[in-house]
Amino acid sequence: MEPTLKQLRAFVVVADTGQFTRAAERLDLSQSAVSTLIRQLERSLGLRLFDRHTRVLRLTEAGEDILPVARHAVSDVDIIVENSQELGLLRRGRVAVAAGTLQAALTLPRVIGAFNERFPTIEVRMYDVSERAVIDMVKSGTVDIGIGTVPDDDSEIVGTRLSNDVFLLVLRPEHPLARRKNLSWADLEGIPLIGPQTGNPIRERLEAELAREGIVLKFHRAVQDVTLPLTIVGMVEGGLGIAVLTCAVERLVRAMGLVTVTPGQPVLSRAVSVILKRDRSLSPAARQFRDFVLRSAQGD
Repeated sequence: MEPTLKQLRAFVVVADTGQFTRAAERLDLSQSAVSTLIRQLERSLGLRLFDRHTRVLRLTEAGEDILPVARHAVSDVDIIVENSQELGLLRRGRVAVAAGTLQAALTLPRVIGAFNERFPTIEVRMYDVSERAVIDMVKSGTVDIGIGTVPDDDSEIVGTRLSNDVFLLVLRPEHPLARRKNLSWADLEGIPLIGPQTGNPIRERLEAELAREGIVLKFHRAVQDVTLPLTIVGMVEGGLGIAVLTCAVERLVRAMGLVTVTPGQPVLSRAVSVILKRDRSLSPAARQFRDFVLRSAQGD
C-alpha cells in the first residue's frame, strides 16, 4: 500500500510540532486519528519514523531522512491546489488568441483593452496571422482561441458566430464601377479582381457562395500571391485593379482615400467566429476571455 498525502502531511506536522496533541490541533483531527495515520505510513514504508517515549517524541534516523522528501511532496501538492484555486477565481492566468490581421488590428485591441481593465492579472497574448494560420494554430494547440472563418466540413474545430462580414468591392473613387447603382456579382464576371489568395478561408467562402448562384469570378493571377488585406488595399490604391474583401476593411479603406461598393443579387457575407479545437477544455482564464469576446460582439 502506497503512502497517501494525508499520511505524509500528518508525518510532517507531527515532526514539526513534536507532539501528537499539537499536530492533531493543527490538522483539525483527533489525536487517535493522527496516531493511526503515522502507523499506517510506517507500515507502508516498512520503517519506524518516530521513537516514542512517555513525554518525548523524536524522529528516528529513517524519519530524518524521509522528512525533507515528505515536506517537499506536501508543499508541491499545496502549490498545485493554491494555483488551481487562483485560476478558478481568475486572479491570474494566460490566454493565447490568433486572429486574421484585420480583426487583430481593428477589432481585438479594444476588446483586449476592456478585458484587461476587468481582469488585470490575466495575460492575453495575441497573434496576428493569416486566416489559414488561425485555423492551424487552433488545431495544433498553439493558441486557445481563434477569431476568423470556420472552413466547411472541418471536424477538428468548432465555431461560435461573432458577426457577419459582408463582401464588397474596394475601388479608387474615379473607377467607373464606383458610380454604378444596383451592381450585381454577375456584372463582375470576366473582370480581373484582386482578392485573398487561393486556400484562404475567406476566398473559399466567397467562391462557395457565388457557386450557389452559378457565378465564377476571375481573379488576377499576377497579383494573387499576397496574403495581407493591407497589401491588397494598397494594390487598389496603387491603381492595380479592384479588390474583393469584406466590410472589415472599411475603416482602412476610408483612411486611404478609397471607396467601397457592395454588390447585390445576392448580398454575400462570411461569418466571423470564435474558433476552438473540438473536445479541448479551456482554462478558466480562456473561458472567461471567450465569453467576454462573445458578450462584446452582442454589445453587452
